[in-house]
Amino acid sequence: MITNSRAHQEQPMRTRALTAIAATLVLGLAAGPLAVPAFASPAGVTRSTTAGPDVNALAAALTGLPDSDATAALVRVGGADGRWRGSAGVHDLASGSAADPNGLFRAGSTTKVVTAALVLQLAAEGRADLGRPVRDYLPDLIPAAYKKVTVRQLLNHTSGFPAADLPGDTFEEVYAHRFDLHTPQEMLASATAKEPEFTPGTQQHYLNINYTVLGLLVERLTGHSYEQEAARRIFEPLRMSNTYFPGTDPAINGPHNHGYQSVTHADGTTELRDVTVWGVTDAWAAGDMISTTVDLERFLKALFRGQVVPQRQLKEMFTVPAGIPGATMSAGLERYVTGDGTELWLKTGGRWGYNTIIAATRDLSRTLVYSVNSTDAKGQGMNPVAERIVRATFTL
Repeated sequence: MITNSRAHQEQPMRTRALTAIAATLVLGLAAGPLAVPAFASPAGVTRSTTAGPDVNALAAALTGLPDSDATAALVRVGGADGRWRGSAGVHDLASGSAADPNGLFRAGSTTKVVTAALVLQLAAEGRADLGRPVRDYLPDLIPAAYKKVTVRQLLNHTSGFPAADLPGDTFEEVYAHRFDLHTPQEMLASATAKEPEFTPGTQQHYLNINYTVLGLLVERLTGHSYEQEAARRIFEPLRMSNTYFPGTDPAINGPHNHGYQSVTHADGTTELRDVTVWGVTDAWAAGDMISTTVDLERFLKALFRGQVVPQRQLKEMFTVPAGIPGATMSAGLERYVTGDGTELWLKTGGRWGYNTIIAATRDLSRTLVYSVNSTDAKGQGMNPVAERIVRATFTL
């Protein structure tokens, strides 16, 4: 059951942290391949490479794992000027065995890119009108107070829907409820029991509830489950054989590296608690996907090439709503600009024990996919290991 308590929502990549990075990043898109210096991999870093990205910086970004910030990291960098693959850290702290570079992980809010793609496919088929109120499609689930919210406003987080409420204010309280089950209908009812946050289309507020509604829309329009449609329309055609939705199963089924959360006790001691097994029914179409870096890289490239969503509808993913101060989010993606004015389109994800990113320039000149087993995946700042990877990827 959903209790009337503080909402827990996955946040986009922390704006302050990434803005600081963007101010110093310069994306180098060399006309020809960059030379790859010969060097020895730092201890604990497994890597393979061809000409292109700064392999020294990328290898250094993973050096020293596990540490207090992360226990493992899996990285894939690609683009027109070469590629780099790296992994570091441990499979789990108990055994200390090397991290599995092909391990599955909780992909968090990168799920939203899949959900957006499904909705845009339905729009291309004439089954969904992005400018139409979503209540027209879900009249039994959405009350009159939200009758003006359009499908497009859900996609770009300008709907005004408030967050659903979940139990727990501290990590320990949330941890105690980690196996609670939630239905999307319950989540939506919890949110819409409250007044709208703002008039639709006037502000942008990133919340999971927008994509919970979109998941329900997919089911209503297709007559099939969200999971079935994602598999049929995206995972199977792209051969994303290691990507799935766990449903009510709190475990990760398949080879995976464990996730940990740093917990400080009253006596000042710190514990790295294993949080690998954790129910994600609160996230559903907004963030419960399990995947691998190989599958997410394949999805990212196919999406940007127009192989998942037709070009006309794909423009929605590269269009930030105009006239809204501070808006950075489009349909499923986020826009960030580097110091030299180069646009990056990305999506981050964070579940307890796991941080994920898929990011690229629009022309795929440079791509990045990582999974970092952050020890504070819900923290307010950008994880230091993740920050090092981003800096090493998008530099001259």
